Amino acid sequence: MFAIESLAGLPAFAVYFVVTLLLLGVFLAVHVRITRYPEIKLIREGNLAASASLSGAVIGFVLPLASAVENSGSIIDMLVWALIALLVQLMAYFLVHQLLPHLPRDVADGKLASGVFLGAIAVAFGLLNAACISY
Repeated sequence: MFAIESLAGLPAFAVYFVVTLLLLGVFLAVHVRITRYPEIKLIREGNLAASASLSGAVIGFVLPLASAVENSGSIIDMLVWALIALLVQLMAYFLVHQLLPHLPRDVADGKLASGVFLGAIAVAFGLLNAACISY
């Protein structure tokens, strides 16, 4: 009996988990399309700067996404906050690239410091975004 009661939330878990994985896929597709360098190709070639940059962006998106799942009252509510999280990450990307226009070239050239910096900015924006999701 206890095991069955424990699994009562399984359908909701499955829906939220699948939706968040799809949202992560959408984020990745958008992010790699807007970058000024072939991020996935560079990562496959062993470019640590590109890997650090994309990894930070993923974490920076997933942090507020997880907060949205935890705090939302419905899937629709979570989707709205996920869209906001995506927009915040895009804003962070464009802001940093406006202030430091050499960073895309540095990442493409494999300068790890630039990739780590971009990744850290993405994580910082994601943490702030996640903290601001409150009800």
